[in-house]
Amino acid sequence: MTCLETVLYTTKTHTLGGRDGVSRSEDGRLEVKLSPPGSLGAGTNPEQLFAAGWSAGFIGALGRVARNMKIALPADAEVDLGTSGDQFLLRARLNVSLPGLERDVAHAVTEAAHQVCPYSKATQGNIDVAINLI
Repeated sequence: MTCLETVLYTTKTHTLGGRDGVSRSEDGRLEVKLSPPGSLGAGTNPEQLFAAGWSAGFIGALGRVARNMKIALPADAEVDLGTSGDQFLLRARLNVSLPGLERDVAHAVTEAAHQVCPYSKATQGNIDVAINLI
Protein backbone atom coordinates (compact mmCIF):
# COMPACT_ATOMS: atom_id res chain seq x y z
CA MET A 1 0.00 0.00 0.00
CA THR A 2 1.24 3.47 -0.90
CA CYS A 3 0.94 6.06 1.87
CA LEU A 4 0.40 9.80 1.49
CA GLU A 5 3.51 11.92 1.81
CA THR A 6 1.80 15.28 1.36
CA VAL A 7 -1.87 16.02 2.04
CA LEU A 8 -3.22 18.34 -0.69
CA TYR A 9 -6.81 18.56 0.49
CA THR A 10 -8.99 17.28 3.31
CA THR A 11 -12.77 17.33 3.37
CA LYS A 12 -15.18 16.41 6.11
CA THR A 13 -18.87 15.56 5.88
CA HIS A 14 -21.52 14.78 8.46
CA THR A 15 -24.27 12.32 7.56
CA LEU A 16 -27.46 11.68 9.51
CA GLY A 17 -29.87 8.84 8.76
CA GLY A 18 -27.71 6.82 6.37
CA ARG A 19 -29.41 6.05 3.06
CA ASP A 20 -32.59 7.82 4.23
CA GLY A 21 -30.95 10.95 5.52
CA VAL A 22 -28.89 13.98 4.67
CA SER A 23 -25.19 14.62 4.22
CA ARG A 24 -23.49 18.02 4.59
CA SER A 25 -19.94 19.15 4.06
CA GLU A 26 -18.17 21.01 6.83
CA ASP A 27 -17.80 24.12 4.63
CA GLY A 28 -21.50 24.11 3.65
CA ARG A 29 -20.80 23.83 -0.09
CA LEU A 30 -22.45 20.39 -0.30
CA GLU A 31 -25.78 19.42 1.16
CA VAL A 32 -27.59 16.41 -0.25
CA LYS A 33 -30.73 14.55 0.68
CA LEU A 34 -30.17 10.79 0.55
CA SER A 35 -32.56 8.03 -0.53
CA PRO A 36 -31.95 4.32 -1.14
CA PRO A 37 -31.39 3.25 -4.78
CA GLY A 38 -34.67 2.51 -6.53
CA SER A 39 -36.80 4.15 -3.85
CA LEU A 40 -39.37 6.87 -4.44
CA GLY A 41 -37.40 9.23 -2.19
CA ALA A 42 -36.35 12.64 -3.51
CA GLY A 43 -32.67 12.25 -2.67
CA THR A 44 -29.60 10.85 -4.35
CA ASN A 45 -27.75 7.75 -3.19
CA PRO A 46 -24.11 6.98 -2.33
CA GLU A 47 -23.58 5.12 -5.61
CA GLN A 48 -24.56 8.22 -7.61
CA LEU A 49 -22.23 10.36 -5.50
CA PHE A 50 -19.37 7.88 -6.00
CA ALA A 51 -19.99 7.82 -9.78
CA ALA A 52 -19.97 11.64 -9.92
CA GLY A 53 -16.77 11.87 -7.90
CA TRP A 54 -14.98 9.18 -9.90
CA SER A 55 -15.96 10.59 -13.29
CA ALA A 56 -14.82 14.08 -12.21
CA GLY A 57 -11.53 12.67 -10.90
CA PHE A 58 -11.02 10.59 -14.05
CA ILE A 59 -11.57 13.64 -16.26
CA GLY A 60 -8.90 15.40 -14.21
CA ALA A 61 -6.53 12.47 -14.73
CA LEU A 62 -7.26 12.45 -18.48
CA GLY A 63 -6.50 16.16 -18.58
CA ARG A 64 -3.20 15.65 -16.79
CA VAL A 65 -2.18 12.83 -19.12
CA ALA A 66 -3.35 14.65 -22.26
CA ARG A 67 -2.72 18.28 -21.21
CA ASN A 68 -0.80 19.07 -24.38
CA MET A 69 -3.61 17.78 -26.63
CA LYS A 70 -6.38 20.10 -27.71
CA ILE A 71 -9.31 17.71 -27.27
CA ALA A 72 -12.57 17.56 -25.35
CA LEU A 73 -12.41 15.08 -22.49
CA PRO A 74 -15.92 13.94 -21.49
CA ALA A 75 -16.28 10.87 -19.26
CA ASP A 76 -19.30 9.11 -17.75
CA ALA A 77 -19.25 6.67 -14.88
CA GLU A 78 -21.81 4.04 -13.97
CA VAL A 79 -21.75 2.37 -10.56
CA ASP A 80 -23.84 -0.68 -9.71
CA LEU A 81 -24.79 -1.79 -6.21
CA GLY A 82 -25.41 -5.50 -6.05
CA THR A 83 -25.01 -8.60 -3.98
CA SER A 84 -23.01 -11.79 -4.01
CA GLY A 85 -24.48 -14.19 -1.53
CA ASP A 86 -25.20 -12.09 1.55
CA GLN A 87 -22.61 -9.38 0.76
CA PHE A 88 -23.24 -5.98 -0.82
CA LEU A 89 -20.78 -5.10 -3.60
CA LEU A 90 -20.06 -2.33 -6.10
CA ARG A 91 -19.22 -2.63 -9.79
CA ALA A 92 -18.19 0.31 -11.97
CA ARG A 93 -17.96 1.21 -15.64
CA LEU A 94 -16.20 4.32 -16.91
CA ASN A 95 -17.43 5.27 -20.38
CA VAL A 96 -14.80 7.51 -21.97
CA SER A 97 -15.22 9.46 -25.20
CA LEU A 98 -12.17 11.15 -26.76
CA PRO A 99 -13.40 12.59 -30.06
CA GLY A 100 -10.76 13.42 -32.63
CA LEU A 101 -8.17 10.95 -31.34
CA GLU A 102 -7.08 7.81 -33.15
CA ARG A 103 -8.38 4.77 -31.25
CA ASP A 104 -4.91 3.52 -30.23
CA VAL A 105 -3.94 6.98 -28.91
CA ALA A 106 -7.27 7.31 -27.06
CA HIS A 107 -6.71 3.86 -25.55
CA ALA A 108 -3.19 4.81 -24.39
CA VAL A 109 -4.43 8.08 -22.83
CA THR A 110 -7.30 6.28 -21.09
CA GLU A 111 -5.07 3.54 -19.70
CA ALA A 112 -2.53 6.10 -18.45
CA ALA A 113 -5.32 8.12 -16.81
CA HIS A 114 -6.56 4.96 -15.07
CA GLN A 115 -3.10 4.63 -13.51
CA VAL A 116 -3.08 8.31 -12.40
CA CYS A 117 -6.67 8.71 -11.13
CA PRO A 118 -6.92 8.36 -7.32
CA TYR A 119 -10.41 6.80 -7.57
CA SER A 120 -9.07 4.19 -9.98
CA LYS A 121 -6.21 3.44 -7.60
CA ALA A 122 -8.58 3.16 -4.64
CA THR A 123 -10.75 0.59 -6.40
CA GLN A 124 -7.97 -1.50 -8.01
CA GLY A 125 -8.41 -5.09 -6.94
CA ASN A 126 -11.41 -4.19 -4.78
CA ILE A 127 -14.33 -3.97 -7.22
CA ASP A 128 -15.03 -5.06 -10.79
CA VAL A 129 -14.09 -2.10 -13.03
CA ALA A 130 -14.51 -1.76 -16.80
CA ILE A 131 -13.04 1.14 -18.79
CA ASN A 132 -15.05 1.48 -22.02
CA LEU A 133 -13.63 3.62 -24.80
CA ILE A 134 -16.72 4.72 -26.73
